[in-house]
Amino acid sequence: MTAPDGIHPTAVVDPKARVAPSARIGAFSVLGPEVTIGADAEIGHHCVLEGRVQIGERARIGHGTILGGRPQDLKFKDGTPSGVRVGADTAIREYVTVHRATHAEEWTEIGADCLIMAMSHVAHDCRLGDGVIVINYAGITGHCQIGDRATIGGLVGMVPFTRIGAYAYIGGCSKVVHDVPPFVIVDGNPAGAHAINVVGLRRAGMKPAARRLLQDAFRLLYRSGLATPRAVERIRQELPVTGPVADLLPAQPGTSAVDAAPSPESEPV
Repeated sequence: MTAPDGIHPTAVVDPKARVAPSARIGAFSVLGPEVTIGADAEIGHHCVLEGRVQIGERARIGHGTILGGRPQDLKFKDGTPSGVRVGADTAIREYVTVHRATHAEEWTEIGADCLIMAMSHVAHDCRLGDGVIVINYAGITGHCQIGDRATIGGLVGMVPFTRIGAYAYIGGCSKVVHDVPPFVIVDGNPAGAHAINVVGLRRAGMKPAARRLLQDAFRLLYRSGLATPRAVERIRQELPVTGPVADLLPAQPGTSAVDAAPSPESEPV
């Protein structure tokens, strides 16, 4: 960086763009007029930020990344005022693409403290919670929702409108065609439930007793051979249906557990 304000002299920054004095913009990057860069954020070399793009404080955008590009949706109308938001302390690595939302005044959102690894794609209208990890080459299609601290494995593909619950883990190369409940490891083509994400929950600070209850509930839901309504009935009879166990259960028979947001009791303790 040669310029005192942290903007490389070869960068093309529209005069209307709002760049915090402590932010850094790399060589040959292009920032449009509706871009906002927070304090201490870093934009790498050869990046393109177009349309409405808001970058949170201390976020890092890797070389060659494109944020706010036109969505790959045939129904999208040019000139629609929509954008991309990236939360504080999130790292987006090299050559990631994140497309703006398709409807006016809406956003494609990536939360705080996320890690989006190189060459991944986040399509229009997606919502990623805080602490999400997306591993290299994953393709997240339009309108997907990913809960806090979930992990999406490398080369994963998922159909539009898929919802991934908090703390879930999607194995690499999986094809996700259904919603994924919170706390669950899924893998395969098509992806199926394998176990509770014990390692991830331990790292998140969930107590051993709460993890064991989730494992007991999982066995009844997925390994007992019971139909879902009967398995839920057994869980309600045999286990305390509070906190994480309540979050795991479908809101109604035949619906996904991710229909309901995790309760405060399910947060790491």
